[in-house]
Amino acid sequence: MNKELVIFGASGALGSVAARYFLTKEYDNIFLVSSKPLDIQFSDNCKIIVAGDLSDEDEVKNVFKNFIPSKEKIFYLFSTIGGYTGGKPLWEESLNDFHTLLNKNLLANFLIIKHFALLAKECVGAAAVFTSAFSSLDYGEGSSLYGSSKAALNYLIKTVAIEGKKINLSVNAIAPYIIDTGKNREWFKGDYEELINPQETARFVEDIFNNAQILTGNIISMPIRIKNLAKSGISENK
Repeated sequence: MNKELVIFGASGALGSVAARYFLTKEYDNIFLVSSKPLDIQFSDNCKIIVAGDLSDEDEVKNVFKNFIPSKEKIFYLFSTIGGYTGGKPLWEESLNDFHTLLNKNLLANFLIIKHFALLAKECVGAAAVFTSAFSSLDYGEGSSLYGSSKAALNYLIKTVAIEGKKINLSVNAIAPYIIDTGKNREWFKGDYEELINPQETARFVEDIFNNAQILTGNIISMPIRIKNLAKSGISENK
C-alpha cells in the first residue's frame, strides 16, 4: 500500500519544521505546499507545489490536481495554514481583521478538507490533521476574532469526522499553546520552555496518523509544555 503525504504551509514556522521531520520518514511521495520556494534538502520522492491564495477554490483545485487517487494509496495531510491578529479588545478590532482571520483559519481549511475528502473517496483511506489553537478552547482577553475563527474550524473538523467515516477518512486537529518560534520569542514574556516545540509537534502529528484507524473527530489540546519533563530529557528529540 502506497503512503502519500501532503503538508500545507510548508514555508511557515511550524510547516517547515514538519517538512524536514517527515522527509526522514517512509512515505512513497511527499508534497510540500508552500506560498514560496523552499530552502530544504529534498529527496527524490518530494515535490514542491507553490500555491497562491488558498481561500480561492480554484487555487486549491490546482493544488489537488497534483495528487493521483488510487485504491492502492493512503493519503495523509497536515495543514498548518492559519493566521493571527489579536491582543486588542473586540471594539478595537476591524472588519478587515475579521475577514482575514476567517479566510486564513476557516475558509482555506474548509477548501482543503473538502477537496481532500473528494480525494479520499477514490483511495483506500485518508487521514488529516489540522492546526487549531489553544485559545479556541480557553477563552481570554484579546483573542475574540482569532479564537472565534479557530473555534469554527474545530466545529468543521468534528462534523467532517462524522461524515468521513463513510469514506474511511480520519480528521483531527491539534490545538497548541504558543509555538516556539523566533517571532513568538520576540514578544513572549514567560519561560521559553513553556512554549510548544515544533519538532515535538511534528512527531505528535505522526502519532495521530499512526492511530488514524481509531482516532477521529478530536481537537487535541496542547497547553503549556511541562518544563520538568523537558529538563529531564523525557521529551527531548530523538
